[in-house]
Amino acid sequence: MRLNDGSVARRLSTLGKHLVETTTTTVRRPTAPPIRSLPWRGSVFGHVAQAPEDPILGVTVAYNKDPSPVKVNLGVGAYRTEEGKPLVLNVVRRAEQLLLNDPNRIKEYLPITGLAEFNKLSAKLIFGQDSPAIQENRVTTVQCLSGTGSLRVGAEFLAKHYHKKSCFQHTIYIPLPTWGNHPKVFTIAGLTVKTYRYYDPATRGLNFQGLLEDLSAAPSGAIVLLHACAHNPTGVDPTLDQWEHIRQLMRSKGLLPFFDSAYQGFASGSLDADAQPVRLFVADGGELLAAQSYAKNMGLYGERVGALSIVCKTRDVAVRVESQLKLVIRPMYSNPPIHGASIVATILRDREMYGGWTIELKAMADRIISMRTQLHEALLARGTPGDWSHIIKQIGMFTFTGLNTDQVAFMTKEYHIYMTSDGRISMAGLSSRTVPHLADAIHAAVTGAV
Repeated sequence: MRLNDGSVARRLSTLGKHLVETTTTTVRRPTAPPIRSLPWRGSVFGHVAQAPEDPILGVTVAYNKDPSPVKVNLGVGAYRTEEGKPLVLNVVRRAEQLLLNDPNRIKEYLPITGLAEFNKLSAKLIFGQDSPAIQENRVTTVQCLSGTGSLRVGAEFLAKHYHKKSCFQHTIYIPLPTWGNHPKVFTIAGLTVKTYRYYDPATRGLNFQGLLEDLSAAPSGAIVLLHACAHNPTGVDPTLDQWEHIRQLMRSKGLLPFFDSAYQGFASGSLDADAQPVRLFVADGGELLAAQSYAKNMGLYGERVGALSIVCKTRDVAVRVESQLKLVIRPMYSNPPIHGASIVATILRDREMYGGWTIELKAMADRIISMRTQLHEALLARGTPGDWSHIIKQIGMFTFTGLNTDQVAFMTKEYHIYMTSDGRISMAGLSSRTVPHLADAIHAAVTGAV
């Protein structure tokens, strides 16, 4: 049926009136009842106590609150330039620019075990390019959240899967003293923590005899934490001959080595020299764990880049171990971040960039060694009582000064110098400008002069 123009006009007019009426009519919606306040019962978290500051990171908190223009932060282990500024390595900036310019780069999830190339290159860095364990596929490596995350994943794995006939398979011996986070990481993971003698306050060096006696007395099957180089907090390392004695003792007793390698290349300036203790243990065909961090040696502190490697007896065992590491990681953080690991892999795979990294790494190590020399000479020039030769004998980022808690508190109050209460100072936080101020503070603390 065809409509004439009049019919169309009438229908359009009716529709228009309907639309106007619809849009001008006020629609009444039901109002929500008022929200009644619950009876006051206090917070369900009201019982939570104020936690103390972390003994290391808390130093920086106190430092930041101090308005003094002469304040010096020697607490946290982070490298600083001669001008006292954080350093981003040139080779790191180059690697990041390459990643930024890559149009094919994506932001997908990594596998649970992390970036495969990063894992492969990290294992070669610590065990050596020609390591028999790598060639025989007896190593499984997983990317973790820097050194702390690597230690935690390793500890969780051991708590679940390390089984020996001895009832002490879940006991880990750590050096006394050690990094403050070590006992917390291992205890929370479910391991029983015990200590072995390491530092001798009288000589401010290694208590090698005490170390051997304590490891000799450790039960078969126990785990032993070893600092690969640049022991934190003391800066005291065994010699290679002493390392060989430690290796023979541990292997003869069936003790499982767990290396914490946070400073490879950062201690002596040589990546290979700093990895020698680990490689001694790998060369004998035995099993071990090694946690790596790229915070110090690449300056990737905030990127949280690390790796856990487990050297196994056979390839078949390594495959099964990796499958279980995945089950540890998945509910912990699912998978690791991609950016930092990509930076590391970019540098390690490229011969030119790798060479540039080693040069910058040695420059950092050399500056720290120079700070040791300058501080030692400044104390000698002031005639500060005591033997301060340990400052130049120790190695790595930290010096265990031998100062007591009262002396540390005095230096903080009177000289605005911040360090941990055990007298540990970060040599990387010093500069030629601040060495005299620190020497004055130490001299005053030791002599009692204000």
